[in-house]
Amino acid sequence: MVHLEKSQPAPDCLTREKEKATGDHRCGDVLQRLAHDFKDKCYLCEYKKPTSIHVDHFIPHKGDRDLKFDWNNLFLACPHCNQTKGAGYEGILNCTNKNDRVDADIEYLINPFPSFRIEIRLVIENARTRATQALLLAVYGGNTKTKRLESAYLRDALREEMERFQELLWRYHGAINAEKRNDLMGRIKEHLDNASSFTAFKRWIIRGDERLKEEFEGFFQ
Repeated sequence: MVHLEKSQPAPDCLTREKEKATGDHRCGDVLQRLAHDFKDKCYLCEYKKPTSIHVDHFIPHKGDRDLKFDWNNLFLACPHCNQTKGAGYEGILNCTNKNDRVDADIEYLINPFPSFRIEIRLVIENARTRATQALLLAVYGGNTKTKRLESAYLRDALREEMERFQELLWRYHGAINAEKRNDLMGRIKEHLDNASSFTAFKRWIIRGDERLKEEFEGFFQ
C-alpha cells in the first residue's frame, strides 16, 4: 500500500443515488474517478490494471447509507483483495490519508531464496498497523483453498515485477556512461512513483540500501 490522494469534490450522482431505495454507488463517473485516483491499481495489493475490479467500502457500510454512498469511503480493489477483506478487517490504515504512512509504518519485504517469500513487518506497532498487517498477509498468502491459489498468482506477478526492478538497480550500479546512468535513474524513479505496481515493495528495497536510499528516497511520491 502507498498513499494515493482522493480527488474532490465527490461525484454529484452519489447524492442522488443515496435518495433512491435501490441506489447504485457505482453511478456516473465513479468508476472512472476511482481508476484515476488509485492509478489503475488495487489499493491493497497494488496489482496494476486488474482484469476485474470491485468498489470496496473501506469501512464496511453494513446497511448504513451514509457510508455506502460516501465518496471518501469508496476504494478501487481487485476481487481477490475485496473478497479477502470482506467485513472482517476493520480499523486498517487508510492509504488516502497521508498521515497514516501506509508504506513507512509497515515494512514490505521479499525474500527470493530458497523460494520466493513475502514478509510484512511492523515498523510502528499499534492496533491499526497490526490489523493492516493481518489483512496484507491474508492477501498475499490466502486464507482459503481458492484464495491461496489466487495469492500464488499474485505472488508470481510481484516476483516478476521485482525482478525487473532489481535488474534496473543492478544495471544502474554498474553503469559508467553518464547518459546511460541518467536513463536508468529516470526509469527507477518511475518505478518508485505511486502509480507503479507494487510500489511499497520497491521503496523498501531502496530503504534497505544506504546508497540507494540517499539517491532515491527523495523521489517517493
